[in-house]
Amino acid sequence: MAAKSLANERKDVRKSIKRVLKMGRRFQMKKGGFAVGGLLIFLLFPVIAGAENKITLSRAEEVILLPWDIKLLARIDTGATVTSLDARGLKIDGDEVEFRLPEDYGGALLRLPIVAWRHVRSSKGRESRPVVEVDLCVASKRLRVRANLNDRSMVKYPIILGRNALKDYFIVDVKKRSKTTPPTCTDHSNRRGEK
Repeated sequence: MAAKSLANERKDVRKSIKRVLKMGRRFQMKKGGFAVGGLLIFLLFPVIAGAENKITLSRAEEVILLPWDIKLLARIDTGATVTSLDARGLKIDGDEVEFRLPEDYGGALLRLPIVAWRHVRSSKGRESRPVVEVDLCVASKRLRVRANLNDRSMVKYPIILGRNALKDYFIVDVKKRSKTTPPTCTDHSNRRGEK
């Protein structure tokens, strides 16, 4: 199955390269400059070639919040700059934040250090949200990402994976609606020494 997926990704990369080359040739003919078309190909090739090593995700994927081994359904959102985690009953205590996850996901009480504050625009206007670092298992990758905390009780997904979590390892195929890559991280120990 993995070999077939890799073969399909390579085929998609080859198609993309052909499209870029074709665009470059058209651009050269219209503008009359080989340098501009060559520059276009030169700049886009690493982006397309790098896609071959990335894992393809659908619009929604199951992720594991580590070290607690809590499975969450995540919305994969390339429009969101930063990951956002559902935090109910948010309480700030100095430089730490305490909150509960939704009951549908066990309702665990978590206490984490605040690493930053993020100012966001939402339907409620401008607001400041605490940002924490969390470890996630997404597909076969274990990631430490910054996530802002917000009560997401009115939406379907308890976590949004933003570009800060996606940029180095993943490609999003918006045509795929269902979960395609179950989390398979083998090492569930946390860098902070928790189990």
